Amino acid sequence: MADIGPILVTGAAGQLGAVGRTVSELLLKRGLPVRALVRREDDRAQALRDAGAEVVVGDLLDPADVYRAVSGTRRVYFGLSVSPGYLEATVTMAAVAREVGIDALVNMSQMTVSEMDIHNTTPSRQQRQHWLGEQALLWSGLPVVTVRPTIFLDTFLTLAGASVRERGRIELPFGRGKTNPVAAADVARVVAAVLADPTRHLGRIYELTGPRSQDLHGMAREFSAALNREVAYADVAPEEFEATLKRAGLPEYVAQHVVTMGELHRAGRYDRQADGVERVTGAPPMSVRDFVSLHADEFGSRRP
Repeated sequence: MADIGPILVTGAAGQLGAVGRTVSELLLKRGLPVRALVRREDDRAQALRDAGAEVVVGDLLDPADVYRAVSGTRRVYFGLSVSPGYLEATVTMAAVAREVGIDALVNMSQMTVSEMDIHNTTPSRQQRQHWLGEQALLWSGLPVVTVRPTIFLDTFLTLAGASVRERGRIELPFGRGKTNPVAAADVARVVAAVLADPTRHLGRIYELTGPRSQDLHGMAREFSAALNREVAYADVAPEEFEATLKRAGLPEYVAQHVVTMGELHRAGRYDRQADGVERVTGAPPMSVRDFVSLHADEFGSRRP
């Protein structure tokens, strides 16, 4: 195998289930060298070292830090959580990657971008930054592979985990809109497969969904089957949902993005079906039922 140097993975110290962290683990299991970029030195950074990764501490908004992280690498995974600085970080990465010269950059975008252009956008500033970030990477001339997942199944742990545990209800403002969430673990499998052998993927865009688009009542039935107890969907008024997010102390920028996702779900904008996961990895994506079974304790356990 040609010496490709370490593969840079940003966001590598994310919480359990985070894409960057899982990508690092998958690449290391393949025997590939990983350079993990983290924001701070902590137990998660040490865990990456213990697993065999080279750890670099730095800020994606600092060009000097990004240059230090990218130098010596040929393949890069770029992903950043919901952040007001997302576009700045994307352009900074593009500028550094052009300066250094890389063979492949895997960019984590989102599926909403597939329906956006100059005349069609959304109220979410984060989604607009993703669209603009894709434009900047296109203009850069870099060898880019774009990954566009829909809403993550893992998001339901955050948004509906407590209501499922405490009241046996998925309480969200999605109305009758259909959705087809994808597991972060499946997204990470796609990213790791591309980074391991990027040549045939360069220039491609992969849309990633789960195996079935359905409304929240259908999802609730999958929750019920996985947990062996009744779980129902309770449609929440959008203004009530927004107030709940504010009471939870979510930053305004993040809350505005999540509220927009609710609005787009009600409008049917997340009713999508794509085969990106299976096309890249050769294995189908995880179903809602399988995901809930894996995380049964976090949803209030499975009844015998």
